[in-house]
Amino acid sequence: MTKLEGIVRGLDEATYHARPELSSTEARMILRTPAEYRWRKDHPPLIDDSPKFDIGKAVHSKVLGIGAPVIVVEADDWRTKAAREAREEARALGKAPLLTSEYQAVNAMAEAVLAHKGAAQLFSQPGDAEVSVFATDPETEVALRGRFDFLPTDFSLGAPSRVAVDLKTTRDASPRGFTRSIADFGYDVQRAWYLDALHRITGEDAEFVFVAVEKEPPYLVAVHQLPTIWAEMGVTKARRARQVYAECVASGEWPGYGNEVFLLSPPTWLIYQHEEEYGDE
Repeated sequence: MTKLEGIVRGLDEATYHARPELSSTEARMILRTPAEYRWRKDHPPLIDDSPKFDIGKAVHSKVLGIGAPVIVVEADDWRTKAAREAREEARALGKAPLLTSEYQAVNAMAEAVLAHKGAAQLFSQPGDAEVSVFATDPETEVALRGRFDFLPTDFSLGAPSRVAVDLKTTRDASPRGFTRSIADFGYDVQRAWYLDALHRITGEDAEFVFVAVEKEPPYLVAVHQLPTIWAEMGVTKARRARQVYAECVASGEWPGYGNEVFLLSPPTWLIYQHEEEYGDE
């Protein structure tokens, strides 16, 4: 497969995901264990299909105006054979299958995003949706890829009103709730991965924000930005993922948790709970 370098607009999603360069999703798997990455890479799909991913794809398509077309399946749920067959057929065609109720929710989520003043302003910047970037890390020679949901035409720090945007569907878009999502799903690594690739290509730095929309009524929306300390944590983890990947490729070994016996310590909350319940005994 021909090596890609630079910013690529208009690359379809299936082609992007079939590329061999290391993605931020794969990097986050490697940070958990290289063994998980290797197994999933050898047993595609890398990310299991599920209704929640179809809903996320559909919301992206509605908001960004580009992406997987939506197919509405006239059914109350996915339990019937006909509904499941329709779902698999749609996915095989690169489309996002949705039940009627899910389609209505997707429309409501998209409308909520576009009605949110801050989110609407971000998506109205001059720029493009679904922009792919390809670069090579000079330290490890690992080929990298990333895919911005929205990348402004002018993304340099000289234009602070221009920021790259990532759209997330979530259970809780509040600052407290989305903080947990960032920690649980490694969105700090995603941010660092994308911006590093962009910097390798352009020599420019950029800012990056998350637009989060809740999946349940009233479909609340919030915009979140990482502080410097968390952004730097993401940069460190992204760098470590590239190093581990390069080491595994060179050695041909993809370790799991190791062979040693782990001595486990109780978490602080469990110690406090124990003291409250058994302190007098």
